[in-house]
Amino acid sequence: MTSHVIATAGHVDHGKSTLVRALTGIEPDRWAEERRRGLTIDLGFAWTELPSGAEVSFVDVPGHERFLGNMLAGLGPAPIVCFVVAADEGWQAQSSDHRDAIAALGIDQGLIVVTRADLAPGRVDVTLAQARSELAGTGLAAAPAVAVSARTGQGLDELRTVIGSVVAAARRPDPEERVRLWVDRSFTISGAGTVVTGTLSGGVLRREDRLALCGAERGGEVVVRGLQSRGGPLEQLGPVSRAAVNLRGVSTEEIGRGDALLTPDAWTLADVVDVRRREGEALAGAPAELMVHVGTAVVPARVRPFGSDHARLTLERPLPLAVGDRLVLRGGGHAVRNGVQVLDVDPPVLDRRGDGARRRAVLESLPEGGDPALEVSRRGAVREHELARNGVPLSHRLPEQVRRHGDWLVDSGTMERWTERLLELVREDRAAHPLSAGVPRKAATDALSLPDTGLLGAVVAAAGLDTADGRVVDASGPRGLGAAEHGVAALEESLRGTPFRAPEADDLAALRLTPRELAAAAAQGRLLRLPGEVILLPTAPARAMRELASLPQPFTTSQARQALGTTRRVAVPLLEHLDARGWTRRVDAGHREVVR
Repeated sequence: MTSHVIATAGHVDHGKSTLVRALTGIEPDRWAEERRRGLTIDLGFAWTELPSGAEVSFVDVPGHERFLGNMLAGLGPAPIVCFVVAADEGWQAQSSDHRDAIAALGIDQGLIVVTRADLAPGRVDVTLAQARSELAGTGLAAAPAVAVSARTGQGLDELRTVIGSVVAAARRPDPEERVRLWVDRSFTISGAGTVVTGTLSGGVLRREDRLALCGAERGGEVVVRGLQSRGGPLEQLGPVSRAAVNLRGVSTEEIGRGDALLTPDAWTLADVVDVRRREGEALAGAPAELMVHVGTAVVPARVRPFGSDHARLTLERPLPLAVGDRLVLRGGGHAVRNGVQVLDVDPPVLDRRGDGARRRAVLESLPEGGDPALEVSRRGAVREHELARNGVPLSHRLPEQVRRHGDWLVDSGTMERWTERLLELVREDRAAHPLSAGVPRKAATDALSLPDTGLLGAVVAAAGLDTADGRVVDASGPRGLGAAEHGVAALEESLRGTPFRAPEADDLAALRLTPRELAAAAAQGRLLRLPGEVILLPTAPARAMRELASLPQPFTTSQARQALGTTRRVAVPLLEHLDARGWTRRVDAGHREVVR
């Protein structure tokens, strides 16, 4: 069974609450003062089942200009709107305010209802024509319309049918989408604890889900203790639905309207966003500070215009935002000033002369849904899930100039620059230090300013280089040892004849082989360095194994020393080297055996 959420809109006292009551049998005005005054002050909620079987929840919003903020909190998260105009009064001032809010939010699903048709039957057509004229520039320009009387019941059956058609044609939400539930109410129920309500427009909520709280008072993790929708308990709840969520891990004092429950690690909490004007006045003349409405939240923001159509908003507190989100901007008065669309939730810092003009040019070229290739190019490299967090998911096919390396997306131009710099780094190291064993991996990572050491392997491969012993080397380049070549060659010749008679310190000094030269020779595979500056040929371990395999197993260190014709200074580190390679193993404190 499908579920939908519809918000009302229209001038104060045009019968929005009465209409909801007639359709659902539920009183949407929750406060005694509202019922006493006949005036909706805050959001009201009700639900019903249509003849088609579809379930519809209504968010009844206040019409008075003093409560426009409350109206936006109800209208913002709702995908469908029921715009109400009374036949006996026609279009009024707050009708225009609500129209501007709908246009600013980009709502394009809904219907028009002419109420109180029994009080002015001769004005129904005029009122409807007036409403269509006023709504012509909005997403409701072609919306179906019905004339009704909640008092007599006239047109209510037709209205239910039209609502059924509207919800049947509505865009289907994605149950796999990440959750962002904007909270519109919070309260305590005895024995249950904290309960919040909101409109679930995407994703699925389940009992025992762990969610991230983005709140004005606190953040952190909360747990879904229970779920209700349309008056009944549920194990899980999908979109689009009104949700009552019983939470564990937060008090009612710590959560309220304007806060959001989120899929953990799935949203960017942005306090600086770049936006494009979609409705309203030019941004070039905007006040230095405006109020920003999104979902049920309202926060002050500083405004930096980039011409008439683009601006940067610096929010007073971070909000879970994504590319494509629609925001409403209001000034000091009650009226809506602008509707804007988010283009970037992680924009670059602008601190140099001319940055504003350059940023304007970039924003003018950006598509509304974001450009993955541009996002990767701007950053050089970015993890794919970070793009998704920002609301710029990749299509199934990578952009031509983007390469995937593990979970990283790398701009091809950036990879070329990294490759050239690494080659230059290796050449500089060889020129400055002929005996260098290569550039240490960490030094290479730092020099290239790689965001992750895991990317170094891709750069090394792209550059045609190799890594050995934690260093980046050019295996195809010149590998000479310079002045040390004579001493290393002499040592190699000596060890070929007596493979386990490692040179003493005096012997190495006579050959002018310092630790630096020995390290270079070892890096080139000419020598094997063991602890204690025991120097052998790289073939020594294999030759030792042939000798040790002929001994009775297990054998002692002394027996091994005698079989190899060497000293304890050489035998001990050599045996430990064989242990480390898994060729021999200790049997007990005094014995080893060959691993066959």
